[in-house]
Amino acid sequence: MAVLAVFIPVLMLGIVLALGRYEEWMLPSVENAGTVGNTADPDEADAVRRAL
Repeated sequence: MAVLAVFIPVLMLGIVLALGRYEEWMLPSVENAGTVGNTADPDEADAVRRAL
């Protein structure tokens, strides 16, 4: 039982960190909204910047 008390919080922390990295990888950041290779409309990138 003591092993679970140690490993469950560590496992949950790893999951939270992994989800954060996954979010950064999947969702474009505001800084990269207007970079080359992005097919988004410039007005859309400006709207994203204003929304955040």
